[in-house]
Amino acid sequence: MRQQLTEYVQNLFSSNWTTRNGQVVPVETDIGLGNDAVQLDAAVLYADLADSTVLVDGWRAWFAADMYKAFLHSAAKIIRDSGGAITAYDGDRVMAVFIGDKKEIRAVRAGMKINYAVKEIIRPAKVAKWPDDHYVLKHVVGIDASPLFVARTGIRGANDLVWVGRAANHAAKLAASPDDYQTYITPAVFNQLDISLTNVNGAAVWQQWRSESLNYSVYRSTWHFSFT
Repeated sequence: MRQQLTEYVQNLFSSNWTTRNGQVVPVETDIGLGNDAVQLDAAVLYADLADSTVLVDGWRAWFAADMYKAFLHSAAKIIRDSGGAITAYDGDRVMAVFIGDKKEIRAVRAGMKINYAVKEIIRPAKVAKWPDDHYVLKHVVGIDASPLFVARTGIRGANDLVWVGRAANHAAKLAASPDDYQTYITPAVFNQLDISLTNVNGAAVWQQWRSESLNYSVYRSTWHFSFT
């Protein structure tokens, strides 16, 4: 095993990368297991179910699974309807990538529609089914935009894509922010928004907030974008 791993790492570090600009969000079969990569200019969205540890520790497994499924299904449907590509599920959260025109706007609208689904669909349905239960489903969405370097990692039969770049890392960290606000975006995303997503009837949609995990100021909001 030591020899096999040593040879792999040495070969990896000695090989040149083959890269190409992507026109679509890649899947595993689009990229080889060698030093092959696709470069994208993308917005990344992470939607995270807040306090899932409290949920699984304090409620029965079937109830926790209902909450997971209701949230992740709703988020995934909204993401896809907004032109995003779902790239991973990681326990209680989903990752999505948006590319092309108005990618930041489409990602933010998706995030705000997820907030609407949680507040206006999932929570009321849960209360109607279990009126005496005190669990309240909460969530956070984090969004950033940057170039991404997409490679394939793992071994044959068990591999996945890795999304290397600021947007993937920072969006994931924002999704772990306090759930008293539901949507967190970086300046790179905020600066691409139109007036319909920054100001409504003279009221500011976003509040600046310093993220300790990122060590810079981002924008956060409690607003939602309703379905039409």
